Amino acid sequence: MSLMEEIRNAQRREQDKIPQFNIGDTVRVSFRIVEGEKERVQPFEGVVISQNGAESPEATFTVRRVAYGEGVERVFPLHSPRIEKIEITRAGQVRRAKLYYLRDRRGKAARVKARGKPVAKKSG
Repeated sequence: MSLMEEIRNAQRREQDKIPQFNIGDTVRVSFRIVEGEKERVQPFEGVVISQNGAESPEATFTVRRVAYGEGVERVFPLHSPRIEKIEITRAGQVRRAKLYYLRDRRGKAARVKARGKPVAKKSG
């Protein structure tokens, strides 16, 4: 095994720490942000529109949400040490591998059909 492969495998997260989510699921990603000397956790909730790399150490997933009428997409490395946790808030039922068509949709047309019952309830 080369040095690069050893480093990549050392940074991988265990499979039991990563929840199984699919394209179309609504997820809440708690991401650690460093601002100067302070560190805080910022949640980002949206629909998973793509996954790249499957099980590889370089695997990424893209989450899209609409904030203040503007679409925001963020690409997260799956095995990043900055990701504190990934919660699946709603399972979605889709028939595509990439949901890039949601970029052109507005309002109710941009919704993804729910699959089964809601997974996690919001505490409040």
